Parts: sequence; structure tokens; C-alpha cells
Amino acid sequence: MNTFFRYSKRGFASLYNYSSSQNPRVFLEVSKGESSLGRMVFELYKNHVPKTAANFKAIATGENENGLSYVGAPFHRVTKGFMAEGGDVVNHDGTGSSSIYGERFEDENLSLRHHKRGLLTMLNSGENSNGSQFSITFNKTNWLDGYNVVFGELVEGEDVLSQIEDVGSRSGETEEKIHISASGSA
Repeated sequence: MNTFFRYSKRGFASLYNYSSSQNPRVFLEVSKGESSLGRMVFELYKNHVPKTAANFKAIATGENENGLSYVGAPFHRVTKGFMAEGGDVVNHDGTGSSSIYGERFEDENLSLRHHKRGLLTMLNSGENSNGSQFSITFNKTNWLDGYNVVFGELVEGEDVLSQIEDVGSRSGETEEKIHISASGSA
């Protein structure tokens, strides 16, 4: 069986290399209760999903007309081996969502794959229902392919992601509140 690989600038072969030096980066500082867990830096795939990347960046930096910000938003569900879910900037409990385009916006480029740990992917309640809620994968989650928009990847802060996963459970409930204490451009 022949497989075609794309080669990155570093020479690594990958079927799924979405990275580009032109893509923006944002950071999320995460706390457990009052204690800082550290900073995660994400590259946003503006080259593949410009509208989704712009929404996340605008909320992360607070640079939007709606006053939306991830600061203070919890990771309302952390499921070990699966993902950390957060980004409810409305109700802070996983029931609310909003975007810089209004309450919801359409899916964009569902061809990007959930092929590894540390991917940013939109949470939604069905087709074309993206808002502010997102997740960070702890593993390959290919059953989400075609349903949730992948829009970025972790480039710094793997230790922080591991600490978040350690606080999670199989049910998604956390031992202590995990929340975003600061966010912005990296």
C-alpha cells in the first residue's frame, strides 16, 4: 500500500502537519484553585480554519466588541484519557457559549483530524453550533473527525496539560476547580 507523506521543514514525515510559521499563537495560564499550574501555548491553524482561529484568538486576548474573555472560565469537564473541556465564557459551567460572530457560527474545514494529544478542537451541540467552548485532547480521538473542528495544537506546556489530566476522572468531574487565570497572544 502506498501512502503519500507531506514533509515538514524539519524533515519529519506526517500525514497531518497543519502547522505554519505564519499562524498566530496564544497562551492560556491555568490554575487549580488558587495555585498556578503554569502556561500552555497553542498555535492556531489560521492557515486552515481562519474564522475559528480568529474567534479563539479574539476571546483569548479579550480583543473583541462583545467583551468575551477566557479569563475565569473553568475547565468544566476533564476526562482522563480523553479531553479537557472548557471555554464557557457565559455561564462558567459548561452550559453557555458565545462567539465574536454572535451566539454561534458555522463549522469550518472538518477535514482536519484529531490524530494526537494536545489538539484544540471546538465543542458544539451539533452541526454549525460553534461558540467559545473548546477542548484539548489527551489522546488521539478520531471518532470526532468530521464532527468537531480542529483549530490548533499545543506547542509549549505539555507538563501543564498532564497536570490538568491528572485532576480529571473517568466521569469528567475534577477534584478541584481548574480555570483559566490569564490568556493572551504569545
